[in-house]
Amino acid sequence: MPDLPDRSSATIDAIVGHVGRATLPFQRSHREEQHATAFWFNELVETTAEGEVIRQYLVTASEPARVEMAEFTLRPDVCAPAMSAEKLMMTDFAEGWTHLGDLGVAVMPSAVLHAHGARKGWRWTTDEITDGIAATEQDIAGLGESPVPAYLLGHIAAGDSSREQAVVVGQITRASNGSIRWVGDLPQGCVGAPVFIGAALSGNSFKLVCVGVMLPADGHHTIAPFDRIRSTLGAFPPDTTSAVDGAGADPRTAEPKRRWWRRRS
Repeated sequence: MPDLPDRSSATIDAIVGHVGRATLPFQRSHREEQHATAFWFNELVETTAEGEVIRQYLVTASEPARVEMAEFTLRPDVCAPAMSAEKLMMTDFAEGWTHLGDLGVAVMPSAVLHAHGARKGWRWTTDEITDGIAATEQDIAGLGESPVPAYLLGHIAAGDSSREQAVVVGQITRASNGSIRWVGDLPQGCVGAPVFIGAALSGNSFKLVCVGVMLPADGHHTIAPFDRIRSTLGAFPPDTTSAVDGAGADPRTAEPKRRWWRRRS
């Protein structure tokens, strides 16, 4: 994109390079509706002498997560061994999500997805939005009413089944009431996608920040900020089991305390 300033080009490169495999497109099964984007998020639960303990989710907007049957479109680069793109069908889809109060955001424990891959003989090879990228309260407080360049990483519904990934360029502003708005076009299929900025540091450097989750709306599209998502997730009771890889578990028979896929890194 030669017409974009150097900072914008560098931010897009950082998004694609660091979290390009973090997103999954989905829609209502057998219908061309409720197209949306979800993404992987690793919540840092604790840091110990043995390493970091991570709790992992899929994250999206609440509204598209309420359908009873949905399908994810899998790209070859998010699975190993690599395979051609296919549909991952999920029944009882709505029951798998936990809605985070009035934020308009839903999260799904990723154990069910790891278990599916294990049953089929493959594993996920995704990127994730991490605590180091997800916006803090300070990051959100640094936004103001002046528009800031912003970048959405989503999967556009363009009339076919490909659901190609795209970086959509726009702007965000933070109103006096604290709400964050997206200024620009929002292609169909991009609700639920993560929104990023390149926050300026000293000199010409910057840090990649995931501001939050794109929400559906009439007129002005708002973003659920990650500082509020973090604090709401913090209200979940901690998993009392030791760190485990949930890929071998049967999500339909697992005890509730083992619903969360966790690992040490």
